[in-house]
Amino acid sequence: MSHRFGRKLGWNVLGLVIFGVMVFPVYWMISTSFKTNDQINSSLTPQWFPVHPSLRNFENVIHKQYFWTDVKNTVIVVLVAITIAVLFAFLAAVALEKYRFTGRKAFLVLLIGIQMLPGIGLIIPLYVVLAHVPVLHLNLVNHLSGLIVVYVSAVLPFSVWTLRGFLMGIPKELEEAAMVDGSSRLGAFFRILLPLVAPGLVAVSVFAFIVSWNEYVFARLLLNDGSTQTITVWLGNYIGGEKAVDWGGLMAASTLIALPVVGFFLLVQRKIAFGLTAGAVRG
Repeated sequence: MSHRFGRKLGWNVLGLVIFGVMVFPVYWMISTSFKTNDQINSSLTPQWFPVHPSLRNFENVIHKQYFWTDVKNTVIVVLVAITIAVLFAFLAAVALEKYRFTGRKAFLVLLIGIQMLPGIGLIIPLYVVLAHVPVLHLNLVNHLSGLIVVYVSAVLPFSVWTLRGFLMGIPKELEEAAMVDGSSRLGAFFRILLPLVAPGLVAVSVFAFIVSWNEYVFARLLLNDGSTQTITVWLGNYIGGEKAVDWGGLMAASTLIALPVVGFFLLVQRKIAFGLTAGAVRG
């Protein structure tokens, strides 16, 4: 009994240590954002808590050039990318699960293969394609629409695979019973299938939101103008001072940028867990 208790205690301590290592950078970011420059730079001995908390860093950040403009750009890109990705992923998942067609298995294998490709390896091909879009002859570089296309293509494979796995757990008899009761196939789709797959849609939406909101590399490459950049690129260009980095302002900006992701995740965390578990296990 004592051996089991000691083993359990050891695992708990290890878990707490890992948790502390993961949480400490976040705490230090938030703590530094409330410190004054004197507290940050005055001594080599770190101050673990802000002695006199100040909102001056946050005030300076929100008045920086292009901050609100780039926040608006990010919101537009994220919302449009999520809407398109979830719609296409849901329709593709329904087609893959409910219908049998030539090339279906090859398409599923291709989805997995695309997920294995490192995103950094696609930068040059995507840039070339967006600089001169085939057939349309458009240049989508330095346009939000080009970034939206990239984000949709980035989250689609995972979204399709997750939603397909979720649809596998919905009995076909439910749709058949609805159609026997007089409902059309389209009516059964909206009344039966769509409500049951809602947790999966939420999970995919959150995944797309986190990826699109936090992405930096493609946004940095494709958007060159300060008025058309996303907030992560704005943060990457943040210096704050002429001679030294404004660490307080930088940490305050990072905290503000992280808040939407954390808030959205906490809001729908239960549906995320259920949706990802259902999709992953059955997929």
